[in-house]
Amino acid sequence: MAVPGRPVPAGAPAELVATELFSVDAYLREFDASVEEVDATGHRVALRRTAFYPGGGGQPHDLGTLRWSDGAAPVRKAGRENGRIWHWLDASSPLPDPGTEVQGILDWDRRHLTMRTHTALHILCGVMWADHGVAVTGGNMDPGKGRLDFPLPSMSAEFGREVEARINQEIAAAHEILVEFVGREIADEDHALIRTAANLIPREIDPLRVIDIVGLDKQADGGTHVLSTVEVGRVRVTGTESKGKGNKRVRLEVLD
Repeated sequence: MAVPGRPVPAGAPAELVATELFSVDAYLREFDASVEEVDATGHRVALRRTAFYPGGGGQPHDLGTLRWSDGAAPVRKAGRENGRIWHWLDASSPLPDPGTEVQGILDWDRRHLTMRTHTALHILCGVMWADHGVAVTGGNMDPGKGRLDFPLPSMSAEFGREVEARINQEIAAAHEILVEFVGREIADEDHALIRTAANLIPREIDPLRVIDIVGLDKQADGGTHVLSTVEVGRVRVTGTESKGKGNKRVRLEVLD
């Protein structure tokens, strides 16, 4: 079943289109679903489909609310467990029964800020590869701020200022950002993906979900992103530091 209002990315598996709505439309703020399973001990529910991102790849999980005919509950956490996405509800809230039709509502301000941040980090990856020929080795993010590590011999505040200027230059270039699903055989031949260690992703994940900042960066990635680099706004590099020999860190924040 396609998500209304936005085209399904090329090659998207039918199972993801029907169940993991965040994979095909990061701008979906509300959705309807039915409760498939209730875990009273964990005070959590699994839904037939969801737009709540469950966390992963450094991107934090979404927050929001579930509503149904005779109740409502804040969603405090979403996470993947044994192939199923669970939604942890506020402990003081009621639990809907299995089969209940619910409406999911994302904390959109938080989600959108996270999308901008995630895209900003991919822009940083593209800049570092284009200008210095190095690939990212690790990273993490919170809504509005994040950090990435690179195998560089040295790091300085001046280097950080130069990187900041380059990131904002690429943001202003308004690169289109595409989501596509690529078969493993094709992905294995794509050198842009190989440099971001897509070949280390388990072979059973096929096809790969790919985020393409057209003309700048292309990575296998399961998270949510904006549609154009210009939507990121502006970025400030807030710190540069050495984490050991050949491992240097860049921290950034997204500005309104």
